Amino acid sequence: MVAHLPWVAVTRYVVRPSGPLSGTVQVSGATKNLGCKLLAASLLTNGTSTIRNIPHVDDLDVMIELLRALGATVEPDGDDGLRIDASGEIVPDAPYEIVSKMRASFNVLGPLVARCGEARVAMPGGDSIGSRKLDMHIDGLRAMGARVEVDDGYVVAWSDGGLLGARHVLEFPSVGATENLLTAAVLAKGPTTIENAAREPEITELCRTLNMMGAHVVGGGTSTITVEGVEELSPVETELIGDRIEAGTFLMACAVAGGEIELVGTRLEHVEMVAHKLGRMGMLVSATPDGLWARKARRLDAVDVQTLPFPGFATDFMPLAVAALAVADGTAIVTENVYDGRFQFVDELARMGANVRNDGRHAIVRGVERLVAAEVQAADVRAGAALTIAALVADGETTIDACHHVDRGYANLPAKLRQLGADVDRRA
Repeated sequence: MVAHLPWVAVTRYVVRPSGPLSGTVQVSGATKNLGCKLLAASLLTNGTSTIRNIPHVDDLDVMIELLRALGATVEPDGDDGLRIDASGEIVPDAPYEIVSKMRASFNVLGPLVARCGEARVAMPGGDSIGSRKLDMHIDGLRAMGARVEVDDGYVVAWSDGGLLGARHVLEFPSVGATENLLTAAVLAKGPTTIENAAREPEITELCRTLNMMGAHVVGGGTSTITVEGVEELSPVETELIGDRIEAGTFLMACAVAGGEIELVGTRLEHVEMVAHKLGRMGMLVSATPDGLWARKARRLDAVDVQTLPFPGFATDFMPLAVAALAVADGTAIVTENVYDGRFQFVDELARMGANVRNDGRHAIVRGVERLVAAEVQAADVRAGAALTIAALVADGETTIDACHHVDRGYANLPAKLRQLGADVDRRA
């Protein structure tokens, strides 16, 4: 049973089967995995930055609340923009009651230490998908000369003489650690090299935005990122890329329900491994001038999937892939290599008639032709999305509870699916 948290409104989705998908949908800006990180990076500047194409998701509310608690001013700018004014006094204390709601809140650690010389940031919260240790964040800051302690649920870091550039090798290409070390290094004295850095498109965009601010960052999108520290940064105006996880969700929805769809505002290279796997299953996916086109004309074949850091098959796509494999022809083994608690949704999918079994870091999926409606519950953002697309081929009316989790990362997923002809409603 997933606990309903006191700071969110409980939401459920109701889904009925409606046949193959058809139509065109605009992919939202990557608010959860990029926009929230750029809000944290805006603390590095003594001025007002603007982020555009940043649609509302619930995680954005948490990050805005946190920046305001730290002393920044955050206001809307038009229909799809935010202005972040960090020119006032910044208080480097990120409180538990905010940071515990969302892991991305921990991204303020690097900017606060870089700008203020100190930070006190609560241990983060977010989705319950397994252990996501902070050792790499802490070790990287210590390599740059910071003193770091964990005290009563807070990470406390300070550097009396300012951070110093250093070479640091990450044990694993962690996105969060790469982001925190990047944003700390841009104002450090001398060069910093981050080896085994994360290569996700969101990291590339963070590096690009930091360079627009006046940073000297080379190697974004590769496993070695070099940063030459500068004295100060300037505010910028930037725009988010399309959300590749949302794009992959629509591709997987087409893989489940069938049909022909077009996605506008995304790039094939951001979902290339998803497109490759779907192609092996028998689905057609190709680039268009504006995004992607996809068609499923027959029942797909099962293929094995294992999650890996980018450019591998992203862990966020794994629950969606299991939903697609649940109605594919044959048996597949899905291996989760990133988070150790990500298969919580499997029991819920089984309630819908899926023949799926979890064994440690593996799931064995034997495809069935159709699923059946049931009342199920979302354990996290992507699990809820996976149950939603599985319900597109479940006979009857499926109710997915606790979809406030889904709203943390998707800008109104039911409405987007309805644009493609799906029968999905939101209910309180």
